Parts: sequence; structure tokens; C-alpha cells
Amino acid sequence: MLLELQQIEFALVELSLYLDTHPNDLQALQQFNQLAQQRMQSAHQFEMHYGPLMQFGHSYSKYPWQWVESPWPWQV
Repeated sequence: MLLELQQIEFALVELSLYLDTHPNDLQALQQFNQLAQQRMQSAHQFEMHYGPLMQFGHSYSKYPWQWVESPWPWQV
């Protein structure tokens, strides 16, 4: 799950850089938006199975506070 999420995020970074220099490329923008939606779904699935991915309000936490529990996202 984490590998799939990392692959999607890598593609999003690359598309972001491309779109910075090609802002009128509709196909690239559509691909970016599709991957952004896919990233949200993949992150949600990961978090439901393993717990929060990111701190500082980017991810919800169940009770009790999950950031003190293992595994950490990079340990999965």
C-alpha cells in the first residue's frame, strides 16, 4: 500500500513540475487531477489500515492518539 502511494506521489510531483512550465497542457492537468483523487483514496485506505500518514492536521487520528503507536508510516 505504501509503495503504491509513494508511486502516485512521485507522479504528482513530476506532473507539478511539468505543469509549472506547461500550464496550458490540458491532458497533463487532467492526469494530475486524476492522480490527486487516486492519492486521496490510497492515503485513506492506508490510514484506515495502518494509522495516520502525516502529522499537523493533515490526517485524522483515532482515539487514543495514534502517533505514539507503531508502526510509523516509514516502517510499514
